Amino acid sequence: MRRFVTIIALVSLVFAPQAAAAAHGTGSVTTRDYAQTDAVISNQERGFYHHTETHYRADGSGYVPLNVTTLRNFRTQENVTQILRVFYLEKFASLDTLDPAYLDLVRADFQTIRAAGIKAIVRFAYAQPPGWPPTIPYGDAPLARVQKHIAQLTPILRENADVIAVVQSGFVGLWGEGYYTDYFADPQDPSQVSDQNWADRRAVIMALLKALPKDRMIQVRTPYMKQRMLGVPTGAEGGLTAEQAYNGTPVARVGHHNDCFLASPDDFGTYLSDPIELDKEFVAQDTKYVPEGGETCGVNSPRSDWPSASEEMARLHFSFLNTDYHPGVLASWGDNITIAKQRLGYRFALEQSTVTSTTLPRGTVDVGLKIRNDGWAAPYNPRQVQLIFQGHKHSYRVDLPADPRRWPAGTTTTLDKQVCAPAVPGEYRLLLNLADPAPRLQSQDRLPGSTQTYNSAYAIQLANAGTWQAATGYNDLKQTVTVTAQHDAAGACGTLPKPELIR
Repeated sequence: MRRFVTIIALVSLVFAPQAAAAAHGTGSVTTRDYAQTDAVISNQERGFYHHTETHYRADGSGYVPLNVTTLRNFRTQENVTQILRVFYLEKFASLDTLDPAYLDLVRADFQTIRAAGIKAIVRFAYAQPPGWPPTIPYGDAPLARVQKHIAQLTPILRENADVIAVVQSGFVGLWGEGYYTDYFADPQDPSQVSDQNWADRRAVIMALLKALPKDRMIQVRTPYMKQRMLGVPTGAEGGLTAEQAYNGTPVARVGHHNDCFLASPDDFGTYLSDPIELDKEFVAQDTKYVPEGGETCGVNSPRSDWPSASEEMARLHFSFLNTDYHPGVLASWGDNITIAKQRLGYRFALEQSTVTSTTLPRGTVDVGLKIRNDGWAAPYNPRQVQLIFQGHKHSYRVDLPADPRRWPAGTTTTLDKQVCAPAVPGEYRLLLNLADPAPRLQSQDRLPGSTQTYNSAYAIQLANAGTWQAATGYNDLKQTVTVTAQHDAAGACGTLPKPELIR
């Protein structure tokens, strides 16, 4: 049997021969440390968002389509990569069937969102109050009709799940926030919710979860909604555990949105436990694995001031916040607003990489990475972790078994992986790609003569100086691997992850 030999040399700015000898006896080791940046980064599914809404009244009026230039400017000029899109369904509160023309408008909005390189937090609702205080009837729809509407929206939600960050439970009550409702509580006293009302609310949640792919989550307006509908207690013991996280069950797919954050001691009824601290402990534990976000709704000094606000956003793992409301609260934060822009959600930064080559026929590369999360939360949607061998003529990627959703806020994660080197001789830059798993959103390296285009808008940029390849969406580890002889990657590396040619 013919045997091929691989000789790999590594070039880097820092060389540590002592570490090489200790680790392998043969081969070479290069280690690099990385400088971090304080830049605000346009990463997906985190940060501030803009509020957008559209309507569809009885005469078919009120729908204002999204504008692709406006959305692109959010991302490129403001580092805002997501919008809240509230779809009001006024016409259909009394009709079982959604107009085909309306569904086409919703589809077109998602096409615009994708073209702009952003994502949407999605909510459907039936009514806004014409004035204040609101009057009865409020204008939402009964359970059976809501379920029919969700069924009709399901194909659109599934087709566009790649650009949906999260779906808020919506449908029930004014603004879709679950309180002022004709059918899911006592209209005269919305605080009175019967057992049947709770069963009906749960049915809406379950229909929405069924409508979405299992890797997409929804958010409910108050912690008690999740506790009551899914049968979990308040307090830290009711929150998700690491073992429960991401297993596809309803309890693992329901997060929280607080749309009166900081406004009063109980955030205007967001927290209902006695004492309030129990609900906060519940949310603090739960949001290690499910999304938290929302908006402020009124100045309430000192609680809405920056010291208190930042402490709570960190404790409750806030991933996103409305940049449009409340202006008084956000203005009171002054220059600290930049810290919020940096730290809402995840913020990954390389601390160090160590790359070890073998001079054996196996042709393997050991890669050690230390990645710190300086954000207030971890990603809540799946991400792929790929090692990229980027050559002048050919480039390869290797999928690594790692899950950034489990890289917690305020911690450093160490990845130690051994992979097979490319079989084709050449010099390769070593890069890291934290890719969106949706095929339509993934960055693709381009070979000479290829007509493929790059899509870096959905890849995660690390918070390091001089590592981001804007054209590809890859993070340059500043390590170089040189393969000087052909080898049999298929036979020599056994079960190790093997490079796949990027075409």
